[in-house]
Amino acid sequence: MLKNVIILGLKVVVLAFLLFVCFLVASVAVGLSDSAQTVDSTSTMMVLTMCALDTIVLSYPIIRSRWTGWRLVVTIFFVFYGVMTFLSQIETVVFLQYLVEIVPAEMIPKLFMQGAITAALFSPLAILIHGRMRRCKEPWKPSRRLIMPWKEWTWKLALIAVIYVVVYVSFGSFVFMQLAGEAAQEYYANLQLPEWILLFQAVRAMIWTALALPVIRMMKGRWWEAGLAVALLFSVLMSANLLIPNPFMPETIRMAHFVEVSSSNFLFGWIVVWLLHIHQRVPA
Repeated sequence: MLKNVIILGLKVVVLAFLLFVCFLVASVAVGLSDSAQTVDSTSTMMVLTMCALDTIVLSYPIIRSRWTGWRLVVTIFFVFYGVMTFLSQIETVVFLQYLVEIVPAEMIPKLFMQGAITAALFSPLAILIHGRMRRCKEPWKPSRRLIMPWKEWTWKLALIAVIYVVVYVSFGSFVFMQLAGEAAQEYYANLQLPEWILLFQAVRAMIWTALALPVIRMMKGRWWEAGLAVALLFSVLMSANLLIPNPFMPETIRMAHFVEVSSSNFLFGWIVVWLLHIHQRVPA
């Protein structure tokens, strides 16, 4: 038992370092070597911390997955890129006309590409080092999770959209604004939310749910294991990069967003899995 724990710990350390290298390679490849996303003497420790956290939360579903090989690689890439880059940057794109003085428009495509390259390089490495590239010796059994009538899917997805909007607004108002204080008023002084912002967040809720579905399907064990995996993935992959200092976001704003995003996404991820699990006619 102790030997297995030590081996697992070593694998996580190796993967964290490899993720660090993947991050650097991706930054140089897309031309961010001189930007705030680049690792320097003041941010190296925070980037390593981000890599370690991302590696831990990705390792858990990999180890507990029913799936193996390239199917698992594609799934991890889908989740890693989707949460870490796509869901965060599409919000930047929506607000870019108000934040253009803070985040240069030409950086956005580079950030999308950086995330894609990082996830593409790291995903097969993670599966390989955890020994999940080989076909499992146990007879494969399809998951019986998420088998529901379309009417149940409809009301659950609608409820998830509403819940996400409530969580998004509530944590923004009562967590971020309270922690950031006057700094938030100054930083977002020119930000005007469009009338369709709540509809946009409802669409984001559906993207979040789409990222959760393969994790729920592939996880072994009880439903709460999938719930924990999704909650951690949503929370850490989205918020860990806020630990890295950058010239676009003051520390007060950055850390307030870190607390807001990590806590709200953990709660939402757990709710998504719990809600999709309850009242299933076919047991998991």
